[in-house]
Amino acid sequence: MPFLRFILIGLCLSVLTACDNEPSARQAKFYAFGTEIDVSLYGVSEEEASATVSALEASFADIDNTWHAWRPSTLSDINQAISNNKSILVTDDVAALILLAKTLAQNSEHLFNPAAGKLFELWGFHQDDWFNSRSPPTQNQLDNWLAKAPSMDALTIENGQLTSDNDAVKLGFGGFAKGFAVDQAILALQQQGIQNALVNIGGDLRAIGMHGKRPWVIGVRHPRQDGMLATIAIQGDESVFTSGDYERFFEYQGQRYPHILDPRNGQPANQATSVTVLHDNAAIADAAATALFVAGQDWPRIAALMGIKHVMLVLPDGEIEISPDMLERVAFINHDAPAIVRPLSLP
Repeated sequence: MPFLRFILIGLCLSVLTACDNEPSARQAKFYAFGTEIDVSLYGVSEEEASATVSALEASFADIDNTWHAWRPSTLSDINQAISNNKSILVTDDVAALILLAKTLAQNSEHLFNPAAGKLFELWGFHQDDWFNSRSPPTQNQLDNWLAKAPSMDALTIENGQLTSDNDAVKLGFGGFAKGFAVDQAILALQQQGIQNALVNIGGDLRAIGMHGKRPWVIGVRHPRQDGMLATIAIQGDESVFTSGDYERFFEYQGQRYPHILDPRNGQPANQATSVTVLHDNAAIADAAATALFVAGQDWPRIAALMGIKHVMLVLPDGEIEISPDMLERVAFINHDAPAIVRPLSLP
């Protein structure tokens, strides 16, 4: 699955390569969420690394099985109950994640809308062969979905019972579950006493601590050219998540249809080619990257509403817009023109 890739670049060309006689990080790879997951651990023995990665692999598989949008899962059971206008009992951990998603949706003015699963279904993105060429939905289909206006506000959880007053709601956490999984992985590592690690899921990641005496340094891919656009040095405990229009798309009759959809009009969002967010919480960074991509030129206001200070957005014409705090953290590699600094703003 062609997700955006981050290249991990250390000050000696690779964070995974020893330099100045420093030992290299322990690295392991496995698959979940349909993509490759890289785990890098620094300062642990081979035995500790092996046991830790095995536990993380099981944790990721459990989260994937719980939140998969179109295969049998806890999420599919919830969506079936909503479609049938029935309530369903949910566990505390499931309720907590749904309520967090609801809060993030509200803070983004529902530009991040996990209740829009049926819209993604109309576009053919709720299936394993989403990249196959097909006709887009008709305007009548989109208008019918828009008229029902499904959002996270339609969900209520009381005494462990989840209900919805809108049967058009269909939950999908593709723009959120990866971040949640990364946060859970980092928490598990910290509980085992591991303080220097990096968890990279399909290019989105969270890093804690250091790589020896050096920070983990992350390379952000250019959305339209080969190679890196910029690098970001991680300071202690931070997540870097990017949403891009090249991660997942299909083509039909010569037109390209990316998977990031604007719930206001039902169409693919088209005011950006990529948005990179830096935050200490991976789930929030994941949701914000999606919301700010959809927001386009309105991103400084939505970022302020969501409490996001570090944002870099690449426009379709190649220009870069960046928040003042992010400008201080980014080192550009493959971009000669100055970035346009846009302060965050509230009405």
